[in-house]
Amino acid sequence: MFAPEDFRGRRARLAARMGEGSAAVLRAAPPRGRSGDTDYPYRQDSDFFYLTGCEEAGAWCILRPGGDALCTLYVQPRDRQRETWVGRRLGVAGALERLGVDAAREVGDFERDLRELVGEVERLYVDPGLLDGDRDRRLLEDGRAARHRYGRGVACLCDVGALLHEMRLLKEPEEIACMRRAAEISVAAHRRAMAICRPGVSEARLQAELEYLFRREGAMGPAYECVVASGENATILHYVENARRMESGDLVLVDAGAEYRYYAADITRTYPVGGRFSGAQRAVYEVVLAAREAALAECRVGRRLEDVHSAARDVLVRGMLDLGLLDGDVAGAIESGACKRFFMHGTSHWLGMDVHDVGDYKVSGESRELRPGMVLTVEPGLYIRTGEADVADELLGIGVRIEDDVVIGAAGPEILSADLPVAIAAVESLIGTAAEA
Repeated sequence: MFAPEDFRGRRARLAARMGEGSAAVLRAAPPRGRSGDTDYPYRQDSDFFYLTGCEEAGAWCILRPGGDALCTLYVQPRDRQRETWVGRRLGVAGALERLGVDAAREVGDFERDLRELVGEVERLYVDPGLLDGDRDRRLLEDGRAARHRYGRGVACLCDVGALLHEMRLLKEPEEIACMRRAAEISVAAHRRAMAICRPGVSEARLQAELEYLFRREGAMGPAYECVVASGENATILHYVENARRMESGDLVLVDAGAEYRYYAADITRTYPVGGRFSGAQRAVYEVVLAAREAALAECRVGRRLEDVHSAARDVLVRGMLDLGLLDGDVAGAIESGACKRFFMHGTSHWLGMDVHDVGDYKVSGESRELRPGMVLTVEPGLYIRTGEADVADELLGIGVRIEDDVVIGAAGPEILSADLPVAIAAVESLIGTAAEA
């Protein structure tokens, strides 16, 4: 879906932000050991892929505005024996042909080129998480020595994310297209999970169905570890054991999203295992559903991220009072923080290449204003853990979250997950409809 021109355009925009007399150094994500001599499945660093399109480990990138080559990519050399064991490599020729970088060299040249670079630029942009402290210290020492001798050299290391992540916050049309597809795949998988959900089915079975559909429909796999939390497990925000066998009378909270071409979906639905909400479950669900609607109404250009959260929180707190979970009034429950007993997280986070995507939530101390191209989640919830004092027995152990993915558009919000029902009757009509579980 992405062409070399897309990556060139991103690099040009970043270079314009950096300005003359600077350079950026980015590193591919290193492989992560799983056990013994096996690694976790490789996934490229989001920033590195965003700028280069390169999916190989062991690569480096130097971006230098005003240099002979704006972007030089350093890749592993072609090696017939190694490629037999671990897969094909781009090599220098492949990087030039397929990725459209300005220059490509073997990774063995990187250290020499980096040493030369620190004597020629004043600002070096790096990712502190991917360059080690010893290297950073050496770069500054080399830059100081160069300035002393030649009057030029690196004077400071800057966080490349401060520039790059603001770019990533505003999604390009091609990125939004990937996110639409990630959401489509995720919605289909959630529908399948609903269809096979019935008493006696395990949480693990729902997880397996979700992940199977993700892969079958062309996704890279889950964008994060799936949450399939039934009964009391639904009151654990990031429950991932997924080991319990579901029972009649349970609610199950399913939080799962596919990753499609490096872009994530993040969708949650909560539904009754037996096909019908109990009275208490329905009452809690209706509060969360109303909070969702209030939050979505704030997902418009010119509104602030805090407005989305406040709208959901106010409805949830009002519901907590109506359900007898709290005493007093809405303002008092918010000011005292008492509402965090049952709603302890924010309503939204940015969504993109990372599930909790990059981009500051506040600018100059103010909640960020929503602009076209931003993508965020809306995910109100109520979690009433067992053992809570002064709570009616029928409410204990109920956890409900509803989460959707929303694109901020000039004409209004686009709910990427809109095809997955949330209304009670529509949800109930899907449960257990598969001929066989």
